[in-house]
Amino acid sequence: MEAAGVIAANVALVDADAVGITITSIVEVQLHDENAATVDRARALFRDTPEVQQCFYVTGGISFVLIILAADMRSYERLTRRLFAENESVKSYRSLLALDRVKVETRMIIP
Repeated sequence: MEAAGVIAANVALVDADAVGITITSIVEVQLHDENAATVDRARALFRDTPEVQQCFYVTGGISFVLIILAADMRSYERLTRRLFAENESVKSYRSLLALDRVKVETRMIIP
């Protein structure tokens, strides 16, 4: 299945608490415009940022939804400044901080 491209990667699931990751945030990002160049720059930035665990380009009035992990609030604040507040392509963003990681799953059930 790996050779056929069905299995994209083999990974280990690490307990975030065990390695000192205390912040999990779901972030909605709205870009100023949806021009291809603007979207492509945002995709590249989010893809190349290790703290961004997942990134989805979405519909419905916002541009992206990200899942971000950070060690603590101070590092999270620095990251949000760099990715969003100081990014001229970003019109607005909203952080939803997780109180509990109720379910973190990566496997896919194939019918």
